[in-house]
Amino acid sequence: MKPRPFLFAALVATGLLALTACAGDAVPGADVPRMLPPYVAFPQPLLSGDELVGQGTVLQQGDAEPQLCLGPIMESYPPQCSGPTILGWDWSQAQYSETAGAVTWGPYAVFGTWDDTAFTQTQPPIPLSLYSPIGSPDPRQDPANAGASDDATLQAIQDGLNQPQVLTSMPMNGYLWVSVLYDDGTIQKFVDEQYGQDVVIVQSALVTAS
Repeated sequence: MKPRPFLFAALVATGLLALTACAGDAVPGADVPRMLPPYVAFPQPLLSGDELVGQGTVLQQGDAEPQLCLGPIMESYPPQCSGPTILGWDWSQAQYSETAGAVTWGPYAVFGTWDDTAFTQTQPPIPLSLYSPIGSPDPRQDPANAGASDDATLQAIQDGLNQPQVLTSMPMNGYLWVSVLYDDGTIQKFVDEQYGQDVVIVQSALVTAS
């Protein structure tokens, strides 16, 4: 894997970095599936206007609009990251924020609606240290359920991904885990058609709020 000077924040939120990597049972050197040409974009998910929640870092630089960072974060102080603009953000409602120089930031679960351009907040944020979402880990994270793809195949697919929607990607446990800003199942269906099922696992950083 190519070294990346980033913290995989989105993957940490889902517990993927705690998983021990484990290749599947495929024979190394097996045929690598065809790669997507760089001009073929992921399809656009449908936007419903439902309330969504994203777990990430909210960061505001000076008087600029605050951003919801759901992808990698540079290891610096203050941190550096980018993401969609948050409309309706109020730092007075955000506990445990930090400020250094002209930058204010903090890790939160942020609730709102997504229009493919900006994230509009619908209720006060919850600090991630206090947020306990309901749900179960993906069973494919369990080494007992390793995928059938070998590391070379997954690395080749990862190297071929050139999509603006991709926040992070990581071969692990016989699958290529790909985090995108938002998917309603449209992108997952697309990559299943390209590479087969249970090869690329698409995880949406914005999910329906329960």
